[in-house]
Amino acid sequence: MSGQRGPIKVSLITTVKDSAEHVEEFLASVRVQSRPPDEVVVVDGGSTDGTRELLRRADDIVLIEESKANISRGRNIAIAAATHEVLAVSDADCVLEPDWLERLLAPIEAGADVAMGAYRPITDSFFSECMASVNLPAPEEIDADMFMPSARSVAYTRAAIDAAGGYPEWLDIGEDMYVNHRWRDLGLDLRAAQDAIVHWRLRPGPAATWRQYFRYARGDAIAGMYTDRHALRFGVYAGLIAALASRRRWPKVLAIAAGAAYAATPVRRALARFTDPRNRTAAAVAVPVLMAFVDLAKMAGFLAGQIAKRRGRR
Repeated sequence: MSGQRGPIKVSLITTVKDSAEHVEEFLASVRVQSRPPDEVVVVDGGSTDGTRELLRRADDIVLIEESKANISRGRNIAIAAATHEVLAVSDADCVLEPDWLERLLAPIEAGADVAMGAYRPITDSFFSECMASVNLPAPEEIDADMFMPSARSVAYTRAAIDAAGGYPEWLDIGEDMYVNHRWRDLGLDLRAAQDAIVHWRLRPGPAATWRQYFRYARGDAIAGMYTDRHALRFGVYAGLIAALASRRRWPKVLAIAAGAAYAATPVRRALARFTDPRNRTAAAVAVPVLMAFVDLAKMAGFLAGQIAKRRGRR
């Protein structure tokens, strides 16, 4: 804990690649912040869809073009180029609440090393509403002692990211979770800012969602993260299959009860999202199915990551 800091200067950093559809909306949300950043540093990792041309026309950002830079490399470049000792981070396909930065900086100004912001989904379909219920806790559900912030809504001191060794450029995805683990291991002061909210676009359909969670889990395996959690997932599903295959009734009853408990919170979120009775009924069925779908993607990705790790690939 670094003690009270008071007013500070902050650099907002982000990386982008092929986000022409959304980057202008992101920049517009930056420009209307109640507490504007003192500078905005954007690293383009080799866009080919017109994103770079849009960014070049923005005269209120520092644009760095680094072809083939992954997210970690892009963030490290942005951090090196930033001129201030406090860094706020988001993604260029997000939309920031107007008071996002002001609220995100409050824990830093109060002495925290890391401020953990929150996020809400941008949904436009039944599928995305259900997926939001599966994988996104509401800001009020955040437990500051356990929460691992996404880099779409986080701020930290330069000393904090330096202590973590920067972002791991050998890891293409899950780099923010890797840094979170480093911070927790180092005993840094991480504080929640539940009211610092960005709006985040979910993947548009099942195929993109599968790839997302497959890649997350593959990255976990390569980085050695969440090994116990992944092992537990394999054990639980093996037990479920064994229970459902049993000729006895009680293992099936226990399996169904355990599955209902597992799905209870996401289903409750989904029911709160829908008002139409038919959608509520459909969501009560769809959410557990999607939870299993995501779990399968994670198991497949984790196995792929373990194989890649043993073969020395990243």
